[in-house]
Amino acid sequence: MRYAPLLYLTHSALAISAGIVAVRADDASSDSNEASDAAAAIKPPPSSYSTVAPSSTYQSSEAPVTSTTPVNPQCTWDTVQILDEVFWTPKDTYSYETYDGPVVGPGNIDDDILAMVKSLTLEEKVGQMTQIQVGNIADCNGNLNVTAVEWFIDTWKVGSFLESPGNHGGKYNWYSPKAFADFTDAVQKIALEKGSKIPMIWGLDSVRGANYVKYGTMFPSGTGTAATFNPKYAYDAGRIAAKDSRSAGTHWAFGPILDLAVNKIWSRTYENFGEDPYLASQMAVESTKGYQGDYKNDRTRVAVSLKHFLAYGNPFDGQDRSDRRIAAHDLLEYYVPPFQAAVDAGAATVMEAYSAINGEAVALSEYFLKRLLRDQMGFKGTLVTDWAEVNNQALMYYTAKDIKDANGISLDQTSIDMMMVPYDETFSKAAIELVKEGVIPESRIDESTARILQLKKDLGLFEQPYADRSLAETVGSPQDVEASRNTVRESITLLQNNNGALPLGANEKVLFVGPTLNTTRFMGGGWNLHWQGPTDAEGDAVYQGYGDTILKGIAQLTGATPQYYLGTDIHGENYTDVSAILKAAKKADKIVVGLGEHSYAEEVGNIFNMTLPAKQLDLVRQIADATKSPIVVVLVEGRPRGLDNIPKIVDAIVDAYLPGAFGGLPIAEVLYGKTNPSGRLPITYPANEATTSDTIWQPSYMAYNPQWAFGYGLGYSNISYSNVTLSADTLTFGAPITASVTVTNNGPYPQKEPVLLFTHQQYRRIYTPEHYRLRNFQKVDLAVGETKTVSFTLTAEELAFWDKKLQRRIEPAPVNVVINPYTVANITATVDLQGDASTILAQG
Repeated sequence: MRYAPLLYLTHSALAISAGIVAVRADDASSDSNEASDAAAAIKPPPSSYSTVAPSSTYQSSEAPVTSTTPVNPQCTWDTVQILDEVFWTPKDTYSYETYDGPVVGPGNIDDDILAMVKSLTLEEKVGQMTQIQVGNIADCNGNLNVTAVEWFIDTWKVGSFLESPGNHGGKYNWYSPKAFADFTDAVQKIALEKGSKIPMIWGLDSVRGANYVKYGTMFPSGTGTAATFNPKYAYDAGRIAAKDSRSAGTHWAFGPILDLAVNKIWSRTYENFGEDPYLASQMAVESTKGYQGDYKNDRTRVAVSLKHFLAYGNPFDGQDRSDRRIAAHDLLEYYVPPFQAAVDAGAATVMEAYSAINGEAVALSEYFLKRLLRDQMGFKGTLVTDWAEVNNQALMYYTAKDIKDANGISLDQTSIDMMMVPYDETFSKAAIELVKEGVIPESRIDESTARILQLKKDLGLFEQPYADRSLAETVGSPQDVEASRNTVRESITLLQNNNGALPLGANEKVLFVGPTLNTTRFMGGGWNLHWQGPTDAEGDAVYQGYGDTILKGIAQLTGATPQYYLGTDIHGENYTDVSAILKAAKKADKIVVGLGEHSYAEEVGNIFNMTLPAKQLDLVRQIADATKSPIVVVLVEGRPRGLDNIPKIVDAIVDAYLPGAFGGLPIAEVLYGKTNPSGRLPITYPANEATTSDTIWQPSYMAYNPQWAFGYGLGYSNISYSNVTLSADTLTFGAPITASVTVTNNGPYPQKEPVLLFTHQQYRRIYTPEHYRLRNFQKVDLAVGETKTVSFTLTAEELAFWDKKLQRRIEPAPVNVVINPYTVANITATVDLQGDASTILAQG
């Protein structure tokens, strides 16, 4: 999603919430008392809800909103957000049941929901399709603007809200579960008493933990989670995010993020599970299970929203929101599989992507949002737009004459159910007019309304619409923190380790330098307390002690205060203490330099040069010139940034991705050998700007010379592999084979070893084969001296591919089956893929 800058929203949103009432209230269509009564009869009355009552501070007025002059409090706030004063000591542990059953996702609409739809007026149905951002209902003092809420709900029947008040002029910069729940419960109470009297659903970008809920445990970014090659951690992040979100009265997580991170300059690279379709698919399935689980019965779960459909991660010039220029059969081959895997796993909702594919606006596309998503992929749930995306067809992309035209095209051509408008009543007005004019049949509105109401029923909102405040005692639990740290431990990727520079010795004198070693906020990056992460003014203080830094982790591990200098700021604009650093470096046994990026999200993170800030790199060069002691570089970055000649002049390089607020101790453990690094790159680390879009699955005739390859990573142990053995020499339809390899840990440390199986077809008529395709992986625990045999199943069907006619076909040829090609050499075998030439398996 995308948000306007905080200061802009603080004022413009308030103007909307105050001024629109006066301008528009008289124009609103009145609702039908009979329809409202019928809807109320289907759901239990508010008195039957078992919940903690909302704070009396936010009580709804009893009188309907009829005045054209809104009640707006006198503005006394200086717009400076403060720390939420609510503190609590969470439970050390709590019951954590992993849901192993299938997620029963959206299906047919229940009869009672169909009856409810039939009972509603057009205005009420359109209101259910409308989503409004929280900044529109926060007043000039940072409190809930009851008048604005009632206007949106009573006049326009709005059925959904989204986002954190901390991003949009709320009183607190980080809302505790209590403060957040007070806010959402108050809105919910108004929704049950006004307008359609149907519970509202609240969406939140809980993308790697409930990052907008105070003490909600932050997990590593998507690339960090994918680097574990252990899908269990995608489940953990989703499961904990779900219950933390539900504690705040939010029911809908806008995640997991399933774009393939193809163009590495892209500012949203870190949000995704890497560049590979198979890896992303495995993470997508477990993430969906973690968030949703048995969500139709378990009220500690939330609905997922798979985003961003489709191909958002390959903007042609690397800039956020740019056009994607991708052949249709490549879309099906590489970009659809993670979404298909999550849809098959029961995902409740999907969010469409920004901008266009091959010039065709996604938000207006019949092919992408109806024929592909619904008809071919079989998605039956709720489809929501991204932030203002339909209105922006007229305002930004020029694919519609005006806002009404944009909404008309979208309703007519696509199967979008909910419009994240998110500022005003423009969609509601347009949709009502379009139906009354006969342009859009009311049955189209009924269809979307039914899916939305079914989602609300599935989430239990007709039974218990308010926040479950008992969950707050688990938010920030040490149990959750340890789950986050375990994810970081398995994600950290050792990219270089010359001359045994790592691990550091307990008795070595180590100098620590750099802008990413003494910070919590930059370990989190964007989508971290705020959309863009904490501000410079907030710094680490906003975490209120919840979290750590790499230096704190080192101090905890070694029992000593590290010798540390900043060296340069995160932007690489100013040097600090350089002479002292060079003097100390000459006396140090080893030097650890932390480099990386400032926090950013979406367009704010656009860059035109992949190289890290010059002063960061120059600082390393100056240290290297001053001493012959080994130098270790720790990267804390959201995307692979250029390092120039740094790999040639330093001994070791560690990639920590964006590990989140609890990354400090695990990074320290890796540096000192308490944890053996087992992360592997989930993306290709480009060597220069020309290779920023290189992937492991690009055509095999193209040079693949990255800085480090997909799947690459080192450990501290000597791991040896036997050659691959195959259960058969041929591979045919309906006759899977087994590929096996023996792995031995020759020491000196226990090792978690990712075993990655790739295929490379030696030739493929007409259509170029890929460099490599990842087909399967396992992560195995190996004690020192231990040997294990790892086996994989390989089928002919999975070697099929989509052709230009959008038919799935196979071309017989020899296929190399390869294990970890960039960490070990020549672990391979060849199987003969057989079948009639150009065999067609399926047609999309």
